[in-house]
Amino acid sequence: MKYSPMLLACAVLAACSPAGEKSSAPMSHAADTGQHLPEVPLVIHHRDGRPATRLSIEIALGQEEQELGLMHRTDLKPGDGMVFPMIPARMPNFWMKDTPTPLDVLFIALDGRVVRVIANAKPNDKTPLFAEQPVAGVLELRGHDAARLGIREGDAIAWGACTAEAASEPSVKPDSFCPA
Repeated sequence: MKYSPMLLACAVLAACSPAGEKSSAPMSHAADTGQHLPEVPLVIHHRDGRPATRLSIEIALGQEEQELGLMHRTDLKPGDGMVFPMIPARMPNFWMKDTPTPLDVLFIALDGRVVRVIANAKPNDKTPLFAEQPVAGVLELRGHDAARLGIREGDAIAWGACTAEAASEPSVKPDSFCPA
């Protein structure tokens, strides 16, 4: 079957759980519990000088993982979430379709700054959630966690191996994002 380039482009743009869905994608656990992905260290540097917040967050590297995101997850605890690397930076749309748990959605610019926080997104809502600029990543946390952790627009986020105390080299890779 042949597809036109325009149709393929539309499919790619729509496929972010970013606001698309794919029913045949494999899941790590049963469909009723959603996917559970490997975790990476994530650090939030607060612009107001408070000590950094350190979390261990699931990372959705592949397209299918990003399409499923936290859909069907009912087991999120405080501090749980998922990061969606967007390298190179782009303007994704996210939605809450098939997501029964409220989420905080944080959009991260290429320089690591949080440029938009959508707090407590409504479960199962199909309204697109987006930033008004290209982003290098999106962090989804359990609803109310951004406020509980004091995460605000302007704070800086990094994830992956480069977040270790001894790491000093900038990295802008999907699995290790530490901008200069």
